[in-house]
Amino acid sequence: MMKPQLPIAIYYEHQDWFRPLFAELDKRSTAYVHIDARCHSYDITGRAKKYALLFNRMSASAYLRGHGQGIFFTRDYLAYVESTGTRVINGQSAFEIEISKARQLSLFHSLGIAAPRSRVINCVEETGRVATTLGFPLLIKPNIGGRGAGIVRVNSEDELRRALATNQIDLGIDRTALVQEFIPARGGHITRVETLGGKFLYAMKIFTTGEHFNLCPAEICQVENAAAQDAICLADGPKAGLKIEPYQPPPEVIRTVERIVAAAGIDVGGVEYLSDDRDGRLLFYDINALSNFVADAPRILGFDPHARLVDYLMQERNR
Repeated sequence: MMKPQLPIAIYYEHQDWFRPLFAELDKRSTAYVHIDARCHSYDITGRAKKYALLFNRMSASAYLRGHGQGIFFTRDYLAYVESTGTRVINGQSAFEIEISKARQLSLFHSLGIAAPRSRVINCVEETGRVATTLGFPLLIKPNIGGRGAGIVRVNSEDELRRALATNQIDLGIDRTALVQEFIPARGGHITRVETLGGKFLYAMKIFTTGEHFNLCPAEICQVENAAAQDAICLADGPKAGLKIEPYQPPPEVIRTVERIVAAAGIDVGGVEYLSDDRDGRLLFYDINALSNFVADAPRILGFDPHARLVDYLMQERNR
């Protein structure tokens, strides 16, 4: 008698982002289970495989919704699941990159890929000293980010002094942040490249509305004290009024992105870059292992990436 096939586990924190994924799995009558990262437990002594594979969809922005404990829990949980011999899509290595902008920059540097000049700090007092090295304008970005929240732009020494005096700078939940040069984006847009199975899937140019959001070298984000309720996810771009265009990057960019995700251990994820308007150099600045696909993808891209994602999950399950 054949053993019943183990289900796929979808491990996630946000209750709304993954409805298209669940719908595609349901359409195919695929056996899967939900694991809520907001409140979970596991037995460290249990060694039996429970799942055919686990797909990690934990978000670095969970702390914006009061679920920051899930971020630190997830690091150990993924290591445990991997130790049972279970295939984890976007496993521990990918998640470590997802939740650390400092690690992302180190990865770019190790691969010889150009990125904005930056310094890593663990106290707000260091911003003044670092600013003298980087110059203005600059951005201060929490190390554990998500949806552009907490990013502050300062244009001068006086602005920095006022921001420090009025406690406008928040280093985030791990009390670590980047101080980074602000890059003027050529063409008024950044480019996000999505990958699946380590290979190019699609890319899009994302433009600022010019009304409430500025373009910064992190995401399309509100840099004036972005609050949790105002933070924006690129996947929601069309609904939020952002202009988004499909784009075919040059082959050398695609090769660079695929090198990045391979080095990061990312199975499904996005990489963002922009062209510096001052000299045209391409600068890579963000790696996103969560990668919610853009809303209304069939209209914008001409295909449904969730269908291809489930194809990939089925392939990995059957290995």
